[in-house]
Amino acid sequence: MTVETPEISVVVPVHDEAGAAVPLAREIAAAFDGRSYEMIFVDDASRDATLAELKAAMAELPALRVLAHGTNAGQSRAVRTGVLAARAPVVVTMDGDGQNPPADAPRLVDALLAAPADVGLVGGRRAKRQDTEAKRQASIWANRIRRKLLGDDADDTGCGLKAFRRDVFLRLPYFDHIHRYLPALMIREGFRNQYLDVDHRHREVGRSKYTNWGRLRASFSDLLGVMWLKTRSRRPGAISEF
Repeated sequence: MTVETPEISVVVPVHDEAGAAVPLAREIAAAFDGRSYEMIFVDDASRDATLAELKAAMAELPALRVLAHGTNAGQSRAVRTGVLAARAPVVVTMDGDGQNPPADAPRLVDALLAAPADVGLVGGRRAKRQDTEAKRQASIWANRIRRKLLGDDADDTGCGLKAFRRDVFLRLPYFDHIHRYLPALMIREGFRNQYLDVDHRHREVGRSKYTNWGRLRASFSDLLGVMWLKTRSRRPGAISEF
């Protein structure tokens, strides 16, 4: 169901996900059936038939909106493009490869809606991760190092399934790969995070866009940048208007 001003916006960044994006959109529609929602797929300059397949699916899925980048700009920029275009106060993000089951998304939304106003994000935590052993081990060590250096509270920042308040997200400083540091940046802005276990499944179509080495190279400079941002944060306390 879609209305002029939805309560929930589901944002999905996709790049070269032909054969996967439309089935994922159908799953999202089933998961949020009966609720006030929209789904925004942001095509990050795919080189395959992803964009054409999504555009064709718009007739079948009335809640589907399709945005397209003219140039490949990365996952974080695609997420931001979707959040900027979102019309709802609550945004759900998930990866476009279909490994995050959309059926888990409404639970995160309901947890956020029931939470106090100082909870900015409810993140998914992959309970039974369906990845290679090398990828799982690399993620475990990356999470340990990140928590040690940033003092955040996330066990699994790599899980793309998250629900957050749109206005809070737009307060955060934007940079490439920000999607992996949302919990730390939420805390920096004075908000709390909550986490729920979610399912994870094997990729059925396509292949991963990242390698362990590629993640490591990006993560090193990103960690230094977020550490610097934390040192430059000053909170005003309670704000009064007279």
